[in-house]
Amino acid sequence: MTRQVLVLNSTYEPVNVCSIRRAVVLLLKGKAETVEAGSGVIRSERAVVLSPVVIRLQYYVRVPRAERRRLSRRAILARDGYRCQYCGSTRHLTIDHVVPRSRGGSTSWENVVTSCAPCNVRKGASLLSEVGMSPSRRPNPPRPGDFVRASQRVVPDAWLPYLETVTT
Repeated sequence: MTRQVLVLNSTYEPVNVCSIRRAVVLLLKGKAETVEAGSGVIRSERAVVLSPVVIRLQYYVRVPRAERRRLSRRAILARDGYRCQYCGSTRHLTIDHVVPRSRGGSTSWENVVTSCAPCNVRKGASLLSEVGMSPSRRPNPPRPGDFVRASQRVVPDAWLPYLETVTT
């Protein structure tokens, strides 16, 4: 039985991950509905509830805008799928400023990408055009699903459709 449950907003946007116990409380209070159920059941003296894997809130919860989300190494790595944006490597990951700080670049979602150490050293304080490199995708603020991925070591397959359909 999955011990963590993905919580979706009323708009099906990922909001959080909670314990199975908290999810069942939300279901029993009528504050959420089950979207995906697991194979097990949870029994009480008076009720039987299918073990939830994904639930959706019945009301809209205001989520902070992506521009105001805190910039952190963990969030950048999650946004970029724990892959170097230059070569695709998953080893020795660092953070790189696309426009180097020494050249006036800022530390913002639009100017930082995940980079492996060899690519970061190769680029150094140069602009991408000077070394013939380019990131595999344009850096943007993270999607809500990126933070859910960052909070979990393993993401259950049942969560993937709800994490990947979110657009920026």
